[in-house]
Amino acid sequence: MEHGLYSDLSKSTFSLVNEDHTFSNSVRFTLNQDPRVTFCGYSIPHPSENRVNVRVQTTGDPASEVLKDGCQDLMLMCQHVRSTFGKAVNDFKTSKSVRSTSEKSVSESDDDMDT
Repeated sequence: MEHGLYSDLSKSTFSLVNEDHTFSNSVRFTLNQDPRVTFCGYSIPHPSENRVNVRVQTTGDPASEVLKDGCQDLMLMCQHVRSTFGKAVNDFKTSKSVRSTSEKSVSESDDDMDT
């Protein structure tokens, strides 16, 4: 839900349900990297409420559009991290299996030399 003035779309507060510090801090960080943003912060009204308020003020662009762009940027960052991590895990598994295969080959050749 957006709380703001219809006369000034560059300043709005967005109430997001079922979100917490994880998303809020990430989107705050992403939005503060955007040169169109003059202020971005968030608050959690009460610890027992599963809601967060995100305040966005821009240089003139509609705050809702800037928030949407920030969420899309955050999604792209998460996809990049996920794919980079997945590739690193696969590379590790591959190198581990190659290493264990080569270690077996070395130990088998050592055993052959002993006989």
